[in-house]
Amino acid sequence: MKKLKIITGIALMAILGFTSCQSEIDDVQGENPNTNSANSTTASNLKRTSMYDGSFDDFLDGASCSSILLPVTGKVNGVQVSILTQADYLQVISILGQFNNDQDTVVLQFPLRVRLSNYTETTVNSQTEYNAILNACTSAETSGQDAISSVNISFPITILTYNLSLLQTGSVVITSEQQLYTYMSNVSSTELFSVNYPISVTISDGTKITVSSDAELQSTITASLKTEAAMAEAVQNSKKIETILVNGKFKVDSFVSAGVNSATSYKDFTIDFANNLSITAINLLSTTVNGTYAVSSQLDVFLKLNFSGNATFNLLNNNWKVTSFTATTISLQSTTNTAVTLVLKQI
Repeated sequence: MKKLKIITGIALMAILGFTSCQSEIDDVQGENPNTNSANSTTASNLKRTSMYDGSFDDFLDGASCSSILLPVTGKVNGVQVSILTQADYLQVISILGQFNNDQDTVVLQFPLRVRLSNYTETTVNSQTEYNAILNACTSAETSGQDAISSVNISFPITILTYNLSLLQTGSVVITSEQQLYTYMSNVSSTELFSVNYPISVTISDGTKITVSSDAELQSTITASLKTEAAMAEAVQNSKKIETILVNGKFKVDSFVSAGVNSATSYKDFTIDFANNLSITAINLLSTTVNGTYAVSSQLDVFLKLNFSGNATFNLLNNNWKVTSFTATTISLQSTTNTAVTLVLKQI
């Protein structure tokens, strides 16, 4: 009987503690599986990682919080395009990528249908209505309430449920992102929950990670968001570099391979990067070397050069990592041999 009284007392204290200072739940989540409430960080993490991710068609709509349901019609850089299936996305991407220093425009034809981050679908009848969706997306991103697409949970997972007496009341098997989002959106203020760890997640670079606690989930998300931010910065830098290349003419200021600087082999050539991704190198004797180039990004920015028909310029053919750049100078390093470097300087 004494033992029963002790247990009853502990349960009563737990109830009183929860109802009088529920806000303290968030401070200790992860230490006790019963401490996740509807407004906890873990609840937010699970909800955001399970939101509908509409970023796959951002080149079309510019909104990662939603996606356009096909079919849809519009004008891409003035060209009329009908997108019936996702295979037609290639046509849009091709038009947008034709030139790298133009102002890309996508004008959508209304009405159209979109799927929102909460998985609901709605008809949009005008640009004004669509702008409201775009503004809501921007607001969600600014306040940290948008989808976390850099961490993908492997399903199924199990959620354990508890009442305010800290007693387990049951469990729910979650088999999809939409089901998880729906569950986390409907956790009431009188419920507690915990994740039945370990679970498996995949981060943006394809690496699979085993997560064993709320704290590990948080650290994984934090790291993935930093990586995502670095990738976004690389995208912006790649656009800057494309502009620098197209807006000027260059010379080989340095080309070091096997410890030897061979820049003098190129001293009479001017290299011109056109906005259609072609390159022309020409010297005072009107010797012309043609090629192509491409700027891409991951965590870093890369410049791929591909000259043809000239043995000297063929030595520059490489997928170069951009190590630094200014408005007039671009420093590059070979992705296959870090000892090989190239510096292009504007003239």
